[in-house]
Amino acid sequence: MNPTRVHCKGEACRTSTTTQLTMAMSKQPSRSCKRVLDPADRVSEVLFGLIMVLTFTGSLSIAEAGRDDIRAMIIGAIGCNLAWGIIDAVLFLMGRVAEKGRNLIVFQAIRRITDLQEAQRLIADALPPVVASILEPTELEAIHLRLKQFPEPPERNRLGKDDWMGSIGIFLLVVLSTFPVVIPFILMQNAAPALRVSNAIAITMLFVAGYSYGRFIGRRPWMLGIAMALLGTLLAALSKALGG
Repeated sequence: MNPTRVHCKGEACRTSTTTQLTMAMSKQPSRSCKRVLDPADRVSEVLFGLIMVLTFTGSLSIAEAGRDDIRAMIIGAIGCNLAWGIIDAVLFLMGRVAEKGRNLIVFQAIRRITDLQEAQRLIADALPPVVASILEPTELEAIHLRLKQFPEPPERNRLGKDDWMGSIGIFLLVVLSTFPVVIPFILMQNAAPALRVSNAIAITMLFVAGYSYGRFIGRRPWMLGIAMALLGTLLAALSKALGG
C-alpha cells in the first residue's frame, strides 16, 4: 500500500491521510489492480528475460555456427524463457496467496482485539513506516473503530481476476523480451552481423529498462541505465572471450 500524495499541511494532512488509509484497509486487505504489476515488477521481469536470452545468444560460436546451430539457439532461448515465464507466474500467484492470507490474518486480528495499544500497534505495523510515524494514537484508534464497523471478512481469500492477470503479465514480459534479441538471427543469414545487431538491441533494452527502474525508485536513471547496459556488454564480451 503506497501512501497517497496529498497537498495539505499539519493536522489537515494527517486527517486526510488517515481517512484514505482507513478506506484502503476497510476493503479486502490486498493490493489494488493498479498495483498487481507495478513498474518495478515490470522492469525486473524484462531484465530477467533479457539476461536469460543473452546467455543463449552469447554462447553461439559465430565462427562455426550454421543455420542448424542458430535454429537450436533460438529454440533454446525461447524455450528457456517460456519455462521461466511459467515458473515466475506460478511464484507470483504463490506470493499473492501468501500475501492475501497474511493480510486477512492481520485484518481479523485487528477487528477482534480488545487491547487498544495492541490494536494500534498492529495497524501501525500494517502501514508503511513513514506513514505510521505521522499518525497520532487517536488517528490509529479511529482506523480501529472503522475496521470493526465493517462486515465480517471471509474466512479465506481467493485469487481474483487481477491476480491471474498479473501472472499472465509476468509470463508475457519474460517471453516477449526474448523476441527482439533473437529476431536478427531469424532475418539475417550471416551469424556474425546478426549477433552484433542482437547484442545492440539487448544492450539498448537493458539501458531503457535500467533507466525506467531508476526513475521509479528515485535513483539516478542514467546511472542505472548505464549500469544495466554495461552488464549486457560484459555478458557479450565474456561469451566472446570464451569462444562465442
